[in-house]
Amino acid sequence: MTEIRVLVVDDDFMVARIHGGYVARVPGFEVVATAHSGADALAAVARHRPDLVLLDIYLPDMSGLEVLKALDDVDVLVISAARDVPTVREAMRRGAVNYLIKPFTATALAERLQQYAETRRQLTAIGPEARQDEVDRLFGTPSPASALPKGLSPATCSLVADTLREAGRDLSAAEAAELAGLSRVSARRYLEFLCVTGRAELRPRYGTAGRPEHRYRWIG
Repeated sequence: MTEIRVLVVDDDFMVARIHGGYVARVPGFEVVATAHSGADALAAVARHRPDLVLLDIYLPDMSGLEVLKALDDVDVLVISAARDVPTVREAMRRGAVNYLIKPFTATALAERLQQYAETRRQLTAIGPEARQDEVDRLFGTPSPASALPKGLSPATCSLVADTLREAGRDLSAAEAAELAGLSRVSARRYLEFLCVTGRAELRPRYGTAGRPEHRYRWIG
């Protein structure tokens, strides 16, 4: 898989180095350059053609929002101490994919980078045209099918989902029930719900005689 190329922009040389180190620790990402002013950021984008820019708001020559407005065909994750709502709103309006307030941990940045990578992966997997449910997942919009049916618990649903995901293979309802500590009937209801919402798939296993065994596999 091609690594996601990142440009780090921060007026503080040491902070830029630290953020670059955070990025380098996340699998699938590489830092292609750093910049310490708005003009340098625009020049670096033109030269290196990164996929993602980590952009500070407070730069010595111009606002990061001005840089964001000038950028084309590149995604931007804002990282800034600016926490006033007008700035956050303007960043969103101008197309920032996320906004991380300083100071933050390496884990916090890694989570947002992984979320960005997953969104890119989903877009690639969709193909030339998207269904509404696929667009809803990209934008985090709940759909009617994603609401838990009456009698199902969000905590138990997460338990079954984690069990199926961590198994790394398909499971029968009985196997999932044993691993999760649930009854077979309960496990099957949650597994069927995960299939309806597109997070799991049903894989019938045909034997020599009789009805096929229903097995479930996590697809995310």
